[in-house]
Amino acid sequence: MYRFVLTRQWVCLTLVALVLIPVMIQLGFWQFHRHEHRVAQNELIAKNLSAKPVPVTEVTSPGHTVPRNDYWRAVTATGTYDSAHEVVVRMRTSHADRVGFHVLTPLLLADGRAVLVNRGWVPGGDDPRAYPPVPAAPSGEVTVTGRLKADETSGGSGIKDRKGLPDRQVMLINSEQQAAALGRPVLGGYLELSGPAPGDGTPEPVAEPDHDSIGAHMAYAIQWWLFASAVPVGWVILVRRERRDREEAAAAEAVSPEPASA
Repeated sequence: MYRFVLTRQWVCLTLVALVLIPVMIQLGFWQFHRHEHRVAQNELIAKNLSAKPVPVTEVTSPGHTVPRNDYWRAVTATGTYDSAHEVVVRMRTSHADRVGFHVLTPLLLADGRAVLVNRGWVPGGDDPRAYPPVPAAPSGEVTVTGRLKADETSGGSGIKDRKGLPDRQVMLINSEQQAAALGRPVLGGYLELSGPAPGDGTPEPVAEPDHDSIGAHMAYAIQWWLFASAVPVGWVILVRRERRDREEAAAAEAVSPEPASA
């Protein structure tokens, strides 16, 4: 009765179904793990942003790689801005998705070391290779607060660290690169400036990372698992429909009148 499932057509269909089921299950787990990662990241961001700020020198040092658990940690630093070694970071977007630059200014600490401070976003001028108009950094000793971030690398950011860029322009925020330019030790990572509050004519602050939305990864995971469960159900439905069609065709053939003999 079900010998037709051994035909070439049905064997191929069955093999395709057997391949689709584990693939869809795996895709569901992939989306589920992405959901778990997003939830954990949101919790980490919220915890680090709400924590009491600590001196940046307590959590990083020259050559230090900022671990993920310290990303976005609230830190403070006291020193004087070194505007002579300020650079801008190309291809950065504003809150309104306008492309411009981030302003990266070294803050010289009392012990002779420096920490990089991302003071915010500024628009580019008419010539993208020219140094953009950048509001001057505050003079004298200042105390700033910010969110600690890890050095950017080509592998981690997907941004290519191009050579031959215009003077005082970079593609990546990297403490080791800037230490070579400064000729002094630079603390690993950098600060995204969050305080004091920006005034008129200052760079646009970098927005806090989103830590409220979790995306639709869980919904996608459930969808993939439902698709995986629907495959065998669909296969059974197709088998029963094929058997019914064959039985109806056989019955019709049995009752059809034989052609009259000559």
